[in-house]
Amino acid sequence: MTNLLAKLKGLFRRRRQAPLTEAQEEKLFTDFQARYHDFRLLLAANNRALETMASLEAAAAGDRVFGMSFVRARCTALAASVYNMAKHLDSLAPAPYPALFQRFKDIQAQIDLALQKGRPPVDGQMVVELGQVDKLWADRVGGKMANLGEVVNRLGLPAPPGFVITAAACGRFFEHNQLQAEIDRRIQSATLERIDQLFALSSYLQQLIVGAEVPADLAQEVQAAYRRLEQRTRPGVTVSLRSSALGEDEAETSFAGQYRSQLNVRPEHILESFKEVVASKYTPQAMHYRYERGLRDSDIIMCVGCLAMVQAASGGVVYTQNPVDQMDREVRITSAWGLPKGVVDGDAPADLFVVSRGEPPQVVQRQIAHKGARFDCFPAEGVCRLEATGDQADQPSLSDSQALALAGLALKLEEHYGAPQDVEWALDHQGRLLILQTRYLRRVAPPKEAAAAQTPAGALAGGGAGVSPGVACGPVFWVKKDSDALRFPEGAVLAVDEPWPRWAALLGRAAALVAQKGTVAGHLATVAREYGLPAIFGLGAAAEALVDGQVVTVDADRAAVFPGRDEQILLRSRPKRALMKGSPVHQTLLGVLRFITPLNLLDPDSPEFAAASCQTLHDITRFCHEKSVQEMFAFGKEHHFPQRSSKQLFYEVPMQYWIINLDDGFKEEVSGRYVRLEDIACQPLLALWRGMVAVPWEGPPAMSGKGFASVLFQATANPALATPFKTAMANRNYFMISKSFLNLQSRFGFHFASVEAMAGERPAENYLSFSFVGGAADAERKSARARFIGDIIGELGFVVELRGDTLRARVEGRPAQDILRLLEVVGYLLMHTRQLDMIMADPASVQHYRQKIKSDLAALEAA
Repeated sequence: MTNLLAKLKGLFRRRRQAPLTEAQEEKLFTDFQARYHDFRLLLAANNRALETMASLEAAAAGDRVFGMSFVRARCTALAASVYNMAKHLDSLAPAPYPALFQRFKDIQAQIDLALQKGRPPVDGQMVVELGQVDKLWADRVGGKMANLGEVVNRLGLPAPPGFVITAAACGRFFEHNQLQAEIDRRIQSATLERIDQLFALSSYLQQLIVGAEVPADLAQEVQAAYRRLEQRTRPGVTVSLRSSALGEDEAETSFAGQYRSQLNVRPEHILESFKEVVASKYTPQAMHYRYERGLRDSDIIMCVGCLAMVQAASGGVVYTQNPVDQMDREVRITSAWGLPKGVVDGDAPADLFVVSRGEPPQVVQRQIAHKGARFDCFPAEGVCRLEATGDQADQPSLSDSQALALAGLALKLEEHYGAPQDVEWALDHQGRLLILQTRYLRRVAPPKEAAAAQTPAGALAGGGAGVSPGVACGPVFWVKKDSDALRFPEGAVLAVDEPWPRWAALLGRAAALVAQKGTVAGHLATVAREYGLPAIFGLGAAAEALVDGQVVTVDADRAAVFPGRDEQILLRSRPKRALMKGSPVHQTLLGVLRFITPLNLLDPDSPEFAAASCQTLHDITRFCHEKSVQEMFAFGKEHHFPQRSSKQLFYEVPMQYWIINLDDGFKEEVSGRYVRLEDIACQPLLALWRGMVAVPWEGPPAMSGKGFASVLFQATANPALATPFKTAMANRNYFMISKSFLNLQSRFGFHFASVEAMAGERPAENYLSFSFVGGAADAERKSARARFIGDIIGELGFVVELRGDTLRARVEGRPAQDILRLLEVVGYLLMHTRQLDMIMADPASVQHYRQKIKSDLAALEAA
């Protein structure tokens, strides 16, 4: 650009009507050079702003996962681009638009407020007795403990006694150690979709919390509450500390197994265990779960229930209805010897009892597993895994009468809450049934194919249970330790021995999940159903047939795994569940977009088209772009060469293209208002034009009903796409040229394009830059059109960057003839990809136009 700008003096020497002194000419040139520099920077900022807006709109409209870090980063980048546009416009036209920066400041304040919305600060008691709590306390003690208090205090059902360390206590703990600012900083700078960064961040944040100090006033209240618990139970009673986060156990988010429970804790270790549970907010699986479910970090405040430890003879989970078949309303009890830990963690065989809802209820099905081990409390502290003794391993862990009594308790909970329930329970050595927690049970549609009694013919593995229905295909990847998790690839079939809750951090990347052990009642099975991820548990030794890297088809409906990619089975695949829609992060993004994307400034000739009228960042972007064009090309008028500063292109008829000759872009001096192609010496412009006219455009593609409806909706809902107003600047496309240089800012129908190229004698200085954004259809079709173009030019050597419906491509360091050849391609694409976004949802039409374009480009190359 330096060499090009050095030639600009010719523009003034040859365009002036009155002679200038050398000093006046030098000043005029310097002024224009500065203006042109600001104009180019403003256009670059405009392209970045449009690109960022497109990425935010695409996120809001699509089903892809994004977190608050994405929203904040994009909003920050957009604000920087729009501010730079205003700054460069201010340089182009000092003083005329003083209201612009105030409007930017006001709009940015509204965006900042929308981004900061979250849970209000929690105050009040730091420790409360469980006997005080019911479901109305959910915003202070979390859903888990609020429900348990409801069980005890409203329904009179049995549960362990205890107390709750509240959200106010967690807030006090964080404030005392000034933890939140550091946590926010670390999360903001991390890329949570990268497994290595997720694990590293998790480790750092958990260590930060565990190493922090519990404030003295909180410690005193916890110790006093424990002494009261001793008085109600027995001296030295051990306790279990269970997470109860605000936002946990709601209808759409179970957080099953994502947080830590500390079992059989002695009194002197309660405060350390409290910190361990609070720190589990930042386990990899919990952070990934929040990211996938669109939950802000600020939405989750950890409370901790501290309950008298149950010395369980047996324990497990009750589902009041079948979670994988909405037609089956029978009660299903999963049970094992000892603590329920083995059942919920998914690493222990368990019995299944199915109880009918009739009068009287009956046990209609029993499946008694070989339970070779059990989890029990150590006499001193903690939990141990013990081998079963004698013939206990093959004995049922519940009697029929106990199963019927437990089903009765669970159905009372379902009736009270008016929805199916997922209940964790324990049976103590005195024969008392105790409720440990209850939450909403999410159910899924029944499998499209019934599971066979035996492994289907041709299957690699079978014999397990489909714990989450569906079918999927991908390469097998075994994960047996955390280092394996760091290498887990996108779209693989996750294969594990034990379906531990911590593997939930990989479910967003997996195509399907298979496990040697586990049951439908495990926490990982619950999360798989939430994600809509096909999953088979309990494959046993059959899972050994699955080899790393082998492509398989997982049919969870029939609980079988088949070799290779079976297209017949995959016809039953279901669309992936949209986890982001309606989530807090999604709602935040929608709130932010109110101040970003609507376009209110439509008519540049209207008195309302003013800086003070800008209501959104899009308004400011439009205002700056329109006024910059006016200011830039009014420069000639101010210096007495109004008709000579630009020439309208005449090609058979006058075209909507105006050409600014920076130096030697014309073969000779052109008088009058028009310039013809034969007068132009700019090789890049001529090459681009050859591509534009080489193949006649056939007109808009034929649209389906859905495609037409999409375009009609976008055109009516988003007036930014087109304006009926005819203005001096709105419909003009400007070329700035010299013999070897081209800069084009152009609007083709519903989309914008920018082309800049240098094709001179020195290959090292040559380049071609091409950007493209917009369209008339919805965000998904526009993005698909951008990918379509990117695929084509990517094969030609362009470095392509795609974000939403924005494409940016560049090639550099090529001989001039290569740049000119590629400019012909770009010219062709500018004309022939118009309105292709309308048909991007029709694979047959996409394939037709792909073949046509390839054929046309081949003919263009031959010519």
